[in-house]
Amino acid sequence: MAYKKLKYWFDADLAVKLAAKISVYHAGFPQKEFVEIIETSIPTQELKARVETIADAIHVAFEEDYITAIGALLNILGPINKNETGMFTEYYWLMPVAKYVEKFGLDHFKVSIKAIEEITKRNTGEYAIRPYLEKHTIETLKQMMLWTGHKNSHVRRLASEGLRPRLPWASKMKRFIDDPSPIIPVLNQLKDDPSKYVQKSVANCLNDILKDNPGIGKKVIEAWNISQISTERRWIIKHALRNLIKANDAWALDITARN
Repeated sequence: MAYKKLKYWFDADLAVKLAAKISVYHAGFPQKEFVEIIETSIPTQELKARVETIADAIHVAFEEDYITAIGALLNILGPINKNETGMFTEYYWLMPVAKYVEKFGLDHFKVSIKAIEEITKRNTGEYAIRPYLEKHTIETLKQMMLWTGHKNSHVRRLASEGLRPRLPWASKMKRFIDDPSPIIPVLNQLKDDPSKYVQKSVANCLNDILKDNPGIGKKVIEAWNISQISTERRWIIKHALRNLIKANDAWALDITARN
């Protein structure tokens, strides 16, 4: 893929490709009208607006029939991403699909959660999951606990990344800034995960917690920092404490020196 800014990949050419893919599974898809909506709207838009414009165009093209749309969209996802890279290069084109589920699927919880799981195996569902945490908090947290045991590292990462109180590019999760306790059981399940991709997410989530609720974050790390901890957990703790270590925080320096 030739280099150009990510936002410029969300253009009329992508609209043509998406329309062709969708039409294989939904013969009545209005390809011409779909492309025209996007071609007209995106020239002056930035990345997030372009992604949302394409998601909105999907909604219009399916005449607001979410279930029919998801049936077709799940069929175009393609092979699972076997690497822990490529989400925004090879699979960038799935971002509007994730946005579609994020924006229009809240009244279809089971179907949408399955769609988010499948999308995140290729691209990411970390943004799409957040409205579900707001509207269907208990059910979504239960699902995220289940994801911590998934064989796919992208899905396990979603369990922690989607819960980050201060996830970049996303709105802050005020409920978890005020009280991060619902996040802790998920992090506990992932504290020894073998995937560096997952480890980094767990550490970043803990780092978010330490910014707003240092007492709770420190309590978690103290509980994890027992003798003979795994190499994976040791790395997570150190990465979670990176800001405090840089600030020469005595507690953080002591924690990392113990193991």
